[in-house]
Amino acid sequence: MAQTGPLQDKLVVLFGGSGFIGIHVAQALLDRGARLRIASRHPEDAWRLKPLANLGQIQFARCDVLREDSVRACAAGADAVVNLVGSFDGNLKKLMGDAAGRIARAARDAGASALVQVSAIGADAESESGYAAAKARGELLVQEAFPEATIVRPSLVFGEEDGLIALFAGLIRSFPVLPVFAPEAKLQPVYVDDVAEAIATAAADAAAHGGRTYELGGPETLTVMELNRRIAEAQRRKRSFVPMPDFASAAFAMLPGTPMGSDQWLMLKQGNRPSGEHPGFKPFGIEPKPLGLFLDRWMERYRKHGRFAGRVAA
Repeated sequence: MAQTGPLQDKLVVLFGGSGFIGIHVAQALLDRGARLRIASRHPEDAWRLKPLANLGQIQFARCDVLREDSVRACAAGADAVVNLVGSFDGNLKKLMGDAAGRIARAARDAGASALVQVSAIGADAESESGYAAAKARGELLVQEAFPEATIVRPSLVFGEEDGLIALFAGLIRSFPVLPVFAPEAKLQPVYVDDVAEAIATAAADAAAHGGRTYELGGPETLTVMELNRRIAEAQRRKRSFVPMPDFASAAFAMLPGTPMGSDQWLMLKQGNRPSGEHPGFKPFGIEPKPLGLFLDRWMERYRKHGRFAGRVAA
């Protein structure tokens, strides 16, 4: 049953709303009774949300965030705007930097009362990582155009259908010996539904959360090596993990067609944990959930006999 509250029947525009985090944010907003406009290069990727919405509660718009007219058309009439656009491909400065400012100006001119900019832990204008530098530029341009915007910086976001956990899980299922890049880098993985709930809450209450920056990390810290070992354990597989030196990892990340690009390697190497300089989940009233709460169940399909592994062993 949908909740009633400040977003009931209000129009919230999700730029980049067809992606991994966006789908979960959309569900959190639908639960609050909001009307949604999913603005994306590929809005059809979010069509699975249709059964979750009431008649007329959700609409889909094809949007090019590099074009002013396209962004403004999608922002028209918005009561709140969320920018979830993120990519490791293409011109990152334009996609996550300049476009964020464009979206903020469009939200302001449309009369939106709230804007949530989804950035990333590690956003840094001086970073070697083009991704981190672009996210920092996006934050700056958003704050210039819409000073009361809420900046949300999640740590490594995990979910059953995310990119990284699924990548590691597939490799661990397939190979008995695996290299581990940045094995001692520390991560504080955060559950996608917790992040989505925080974003939806910020959009619903700009008076409480506007003009602030939040760093959202999960309740436990793991090294990359520990993460791999826990995935293998949940799959009930014995695997050998080989720590890779930085020079070899960097060279691998530069090769075409590899599952991890140079930007992803640089961000992984520096770790992914809240700095402690900004508040986390507490102001949202959210108790973040640990990866261990889900990992065993999610790894069932990666086991030798899938969900029947326990019966076969018995």
